[in-house]
Amino acid sequence: MEYRRLGRAGLKVSLLSFGSWVTFGNQDQLASAHAAAECLSAAKDAGVNFFDNAETYAGGESERVMGGAIKELGWKRHEYVISTKLFWGLHDQVNMKNTLNRKYLTQAIEGSLERLGLDFVDLVYCHRSDPKTPIEETVWAMSDMITRGQALYWGTSEWSADDIRAAYEIAERHHLHKPVVEQPQYNIFWRDRVEKEYRRLYDDIGLGTTIWSPLASGLLTGKYLNGVPEGSRATLPGYEWLRGMLTDEARNKKVAEIKVIADELDLSLAQLSLAWCAKNPHVSSVITGASSANQVRENMTALDALPLLTPEVMERIDLISLF
Repeated sequence: MEYRRLGRAGLKVSLLSFGSWVTFGNQDQLASAHAAAECLSAAKDAGVNFFDNAETYAGGESERVMGGAIKELGWKRHEYVISTKLFWGLHDQVNMKNTLNRKYLTQAIEGSLERLGLDFVDLVYCHRSDPKTPIEETVWAMSDMITRGQALYWGTSEWSADDIRAAYEIAERHHLHKPVVEQPQYNIFWRDRVEKEYRRLYDDIGLGTTIWSPLASGLLTGKYLNGVPEGSRATLPGYEWLRGMLTDEARNKKVAEIKVIADELDLSLAQLSLAWCAKNPHVSSVITGASSANQVRENMTALDALPLLTPEVMERIDLISLF
């Protein structure tokens, strides 16, 4: 396993990490807890040290399941890096959903820590931007969270480059804890934010990235080339919005063409796609997901594919995906 610094921060995270979006808390509770422990153990055995979560995943159950699994496995706190994300909220009340105001953030982190069974998280993200709350209020609240010892670093997820820079400059002006990381979507088909919009932020403020959906919600596994299989993510309640993207004829035509390259390299489409993300030096960690320990182990083999992605192979992928 390779470990990369989180931008300019001193913290190092595994190049491949494990996230719990969709996976934990969406099935029978006992089955979910058992599967979680197996998945986390397999990931850690492969060298993964970064585990990603969020308050809103499965309505808070994902945090409970991950925290319970870590406790069951007996991991020591210094052995892993864990994150959560705040914005959507769990309570359908004014000031407690779709916001980054001080009241919400102060109470939300307490709830996340309780569900995870931890005294602090290593990373906490503002899960989306909030145009209705002044960025200055959010920056102060996040900085105070770190000062209180509830988190060690903070960052953003799917924020614009302008808002990230504004938050950084506010923190710098007031000598507050600065945002150090962004969590954007990034994969062969979704590139612009990571490769273009954030380009200057890597050098200017030392931004790190922990990217999500490296397989485009499963599109880049090839499983949707012939429709939506039973039991796949697109069949889950609440994920109907994915079906159109996953069954898009033009995108699946490109997936089939990329699969030809994967076959030539004796790789699975997933291995190729994960390795493609990891090739970007501005990616601190590629967040993978899995519903079984075997799938975790298969994802980890993507590291072996890195040497095979030569400039010529990368150019071939660009010609298919960008045009």
